[in-house]
Amino acid sequence: MTKLLIKNGTVIDPAGKNGGGRDILIENGKISKIGRVQASGARVIDAKGLLVMPGLIDMHTHLRDPGQPEKETIASGSRAAALGGYTTICCMANTTPPLDDPALIAYVVGKAEKEAVVNVLPIAAVTRGLKGEEIAEMGRCVAAGAVAFSDDGQTIGRSDVMRRAIEYAKQFNKPIIAHCEDTNLSKGGAMNESRLSTEIGLPGIPALAEELIVARDLLLAKKYGRVHIAHVSSAGAVKLVRQAKKDGAPVTCETAPHYFSLTEEAVREYDANAKVNPPLRTEKDRKEIIRGLKDGTIDAIATDHAPHTIEEKKVEFSLAANGLIGLETALALALTKLLPEGLTLKEIVKLMSAAPADILGLTGKGRLAIGADADLIVVDQKAAWIVDPDKFASISRNTPFAGARLKGKVLHTIVSGRLVVKDGKLVN
Repeated sequence: MTKLLIKNGTVIDPAGKNGGGRDILIENGKISKIGRVQASGARVIDAKGLLVMPGLIDMHTHLRDPGQPEKETIASGSRAAALGGYTTICCMANTTPPLDDPALIAYVVGKAEKEAVVNVLPIAAVTRGLKGEEIAEMGRCVAAGAVAFSDDGQTIGRSDVMRRAIEYAKQFNKPIIAHCEDTNLSKGGAMNESRLSTEIGLPGIPALAEELIVARDLLLAKKYGRVHIAHVSSAGAVKLVRQAKKDGAPVTCETAPHYFSLTEEAVREYDANAKVNPPLRTEKDRKEIIRGLKDGTIDAIATDHAPHTIEEKKVEFSLAANGLIGLETALALALTKLLPEGLTLKEIVKLMSAAPADILGLTGKGRLAIGADADLIVVDQKAAWIVDPDKFASISRNTPFAGARLKGKVLHTIVSGRLVVKDGKLVN
């Protein structure tokens, strides 16, 4: 394999030494040297004036494969990820059929090896058919390549099933990623329940629908084992996680860029591209999300990349599908929205690389260290650009950020020592 030398970059590594004018030598898919490096015969990338970071890791991606290639595929999703700076993405189990069987896990692993330009790691279903009743074959799914378990999109309503799942997953040291929604409270809702929902005549989903199940799962975690709370959106949920951590519960959680970038005001004009579950909430909630990111309550930023067809979104708002795409905008949103709020580059990179790697137990990833996997990105922090969904590599276009001006552009993406994005474009 060709040697690759990244020279003169400003290294941002949440777990190591940071600073400018440093070189990174890559050999045989691994980082072999860091510092002032001379390497004859190496392909050189001049990163002067640019940031060099560990490749981002998304622990919450929907690739719709198998079953819905009109929305996304492993190939297209991986290309979108590479352009957005993600070198590893973990795909959720709510496919058609769901990833509740080791053969389906093996299908994703095999297809990713053939078609993906980044690392694609499957997340297995907790229960068969995502029905919340019978635990899936966790051990065999892990053996086939699953890195976590989740019925994301569905709540495991039965507490006894959730308890058993936590205890079983503990044997394999894999997290349960919990979608927290009391559907008795959220059923029929289309946006956050608030004064605005009343004003514009849309049925609301109270924050309590999220918080009740968060509270339950935190209590189960304290008693029985590790739980990771997905897509935290409300101030109350952040506060519950903060207290649970103080009480010593083995819990982690994530939020998504839309929850620190947008509020429910994004749906005032009935833009279905801003319809997500859990819904966008109030400015008070958004500020508490940012507070949680700053004080460590929220461990990770995940995209919850959820592709949908134009037809699924261009209907009456209440009937539109939930979800938005985020792989190609997440890093720029984090840099644009969170740096002015007082988070540092190192903290943002940790939230998007090292922390997901730690939660999922991905050794050799999320860090720039000698011997680590050569998954890196080179970023122009100052580059301003306008979000144009028609230029996305994703098959789908459902983003509420169309036309937004963001700062921070991925120039180069390196996966296992291989350059897959060069000068902001995919390498054939």
